[in-house]
Amino acid sequence: MSNVHRPKAIVFDLGNVLLDFDYGKTVQRIKEKCRMPEQDLRIVFSASPLFDRFEHGHINAEEYFAEIQRLTCYDGTFEQFAEFFGDIFTEAPSMVAWNEKLRAAKIPRYILSNTNDLSIRFIRKRFPFFNAFEGYVLSHEHRVMKPAARIYELVEEGAGLRGPDLFYIDDRDENIQAAVARGWRALHHVNPSQTLEIARSLGLPT
Repeated sequence: MSNVHRPKAIVFDLGNVLLDFDYGKTVQRIKEKCRMPEQDLRIVFSASPLFDRFEHGHINAEEYFAEIQRLTCYDGTFEQFAEFFGDIFTEAPSMVAWNEKLRAAKIPRYILSNTNDLSIRFIRKRFPFFNAFEGYVLSHEHRVMKPAARIYELVEEGAGLRGPDLFYIDDRDENIQAAVARGWRALHHVNPSQTLEIARSLGLPT
């Protein structure tokens, strides 16, 4: 183990790493208030140009809501919509527990996430652990999304670290490859047991 370069900071993706999510829950809750087929609603809330603009930070939450109303004829309030949109997350228990062990060991931890303002508002209120990281690089705040190089540079600038001093965990391979290209340690997260095993091999507390 003495020959292993232990990372100095951990960089977490958020969705499907620390928090599991399902936009299908949003669709189920709002479909009765919309005039759009359910299968089309699913696309609007996960894979549409509108959703991409929202996560890029090109439109704010109120503008996003106005576009949802225009596209789907949704007739509920903004506050109701924000709750339906945000309440799609559940903790990944073993990953959240590991994050707490890293925090207790005073190992710096950062969030790097393609996400949007409404989701982050909800997460900050619902999941206290989210508010105790050393730094956050969120796509909508910087108007750049993974796997673009600039968003990784922002993490390096905030952490004051580069290359193998950073250990990054993400559920999407293209995001991992972008980190590897910068010399980071990076792991394609498939399941918690595998991730924790790799972390142990790097000398990190688990």
